[in-house]
Amino acid sequence: RPRLVFHTQLAHGSPTGRVEGFGNVRELYGKIGEAFGIPPGEVLFCTLNTPQVDMEKLLGGQIGLEDFIFAHTRGRTKLVQVLKSEEALGLTITDNGAGYAFIKRIREGSVMARTPQVGVGDVLEALDGRSLVGARHFEVARLLQELPRGQHFQLSLTEPRRAWDVLPPRSGGRAGLPSLGSGRGTLRLRSRGPATLQEQPSAFEERAVAKVDDLLESYMGIRDSELAATMVELGRDARDPDALAEALDSQLGDFAFPDEFVFDVWGAIGDAKAGRG
Repeated sequence: RPRLVFHTQLAHGSPTGRVEGFGNVRELYGKIGEAFGIPPGEVLFCTLNTPQVDMEKLLGGQIGLEDFIFAHTRGRTKLVQVLKSEEALGLTITDNGAGYAFIKRIREGSVMARTPQVGVGDVLEALDGRSLVGARHFEVARLLQELPRGQHFQLSLTEPRRAWDVLPPRSGGRAGLPSLGSGRGTLRLRSRGPATLQEQPSAFEERAVAKVDDLLESYMGIRDSELAATMVELGRDARDPDALAEALDSQLGDFAFPDEFVFDVWGAIGDAKAGRG
């Protein structure tokens, strides 16, 4: 695997550490734990080039070679009672690749937007006393979608630890840059198989991944750029929707994607190839 060194801090404030020799997100959390003397399970998620809880800068499947990694760790836990007064709660869920599903987006005007104790970045620990630790994002989204309208339910949430004032990286790192990646390539992290060093994503790849990620949100209530990138890889050479469905079933069968979703993914990849959208 590529042996690259990245600078890192705890998002609520810490000295700068160095991490290297990781091949996936779970291993990265382990290296962050070693750097700061904390259990890896304390790391909820990471952002790139900003210590803020900014879901546009969330570390997903790729790290630019000069990106600065900020690790967000466990803060306070809270119990929240919610009435499912509408069919959709308005949550978009992602997961951290190491057993925690968390809130990536809250739709304006939704049930959850009217629940002030719930925030972006909160980890979903339990639903009505049932642990959600270890569940994938799509499983958590499905459980919430299947709750009957009119039902009260209880969420156990852990919010990321926050500082009143977060200093910029002490090493003169590249915090706050609008562009992820250095122009010299990215490290692609994979849940299965080793990390690979790649050139910056092509315009086609960026378009296609964004489109597929949007479809994941609209169909399943999740966002996952690594999953979207994997689907684009599987679909870019598929002859037709049936070939894409076969490829998805062989690699990602746990998701049980519906046929209409696969058809839309096929169309999105085709649009991206043609430069549409």
